[in-house]
Amino acid sequence: MAVAFTFPGQGSQAVGMGKDLADAFPESRKIFEEVDDALGENLSKLIWEGPEERLTLTANAQPALMAVSLAAIRALESRGLSLKHKVAYVAGHSLGEYSALAAAGFVSVADAARLLRIRGNAMQAAVPAGEGAMAAIIGLEQADVEAACVEAAKDSICQIANDNGGGQLVISGARAAVEQAAKLCTEKGAKRVLMLQVSAPFHSALMAPAAEVMREALAGVTKNAPFVPVVSNVSVTPSSDPDAIAHRLVEQVTGRVRWRETVEWFGANGIATLYEVGAGKVLSGLARRINRDIATGAVGTPADVEAALAALG
Repeated sequence: MAVAFTFPGQGSQAVGMGKDLADAFPESRKIFEEVDDALGENLSKLIWEGPEERLTLTANAQPALMAVSLAAIRALESRGLSLKHKVAYVAGHSLGEYSALAAAGFVSVADAARLLRIRGNAMQAAVPAGEGAMAAIIGLEQADVEAACVEAAKDSICQIANDNGGGQLVISGARAAVEQAAKLCTEKGAKRVLMLQVSAPFHSALMAPAAEVMREALAGVTKNAPFVPVVSNVSVTPSSDPDAIAHRLVEQVTGRVRWRETVEWFGANGIATLYEVGAGKVLSGLARRINRDIATGAVGTPADVEAALAALG
């Protein structure tokens, strides 16, 4: 009964996350210390004490969520779990792909933290504040959402950024185009359309400047073949080739997060259980809506660690 580990993306952050792991496991606390040292600041204090509005900033939320995920991994490993022998694949949602890669040894925790800080700042800087937007479209066929994006974009940019499954698609691009596409989706019969409170139009062509920043940043770090294959957001295929993985991480900045297809791929390739490692249970909820035959679990607290260890043996 094969197992895969998944790692959450932005939106799963919460003040206080990971503190119980750091208190219970010295190895988990060391992860937070490594991240603090890599960034040259006390990010741990912000994670555990807030304020929430600072933690939510993209440049903080991205390395913070990675730190919590890796703290959970180290807790499992400290109790004897071998990812190499117990986990068939790893994958992460957007920034969570970096968490997955760090867990599998592709980059060090310190480099992952620095890369995510660079990524967060580059995404924020790519588009002037207020010029981009994102919207969640619930309960409308993908073809209809695609058509709305094409009609609304004209000479602008509007595209599907996330295919999260369970009838949830997220569109991204220039604000006027996204607002028009959202209106068209409502007219086409979407059950719900929600403009998202985000700081930039992530996973759209407007992020091209950030993609170039990440190309240069990734070229400057030591990359290893991961000891667990990583399923890419943009290709929905596993890889252990460092250069191919880096290329896909660059593509991911402007490309679609194909999460529905990722979960479907897991089901088609023998995965019986998905564990969400880190903060929250967003991915577990999505997985249940995509494929009810796959069992789900979460590893975000000391109690979760013990339950996972008991289940995985």
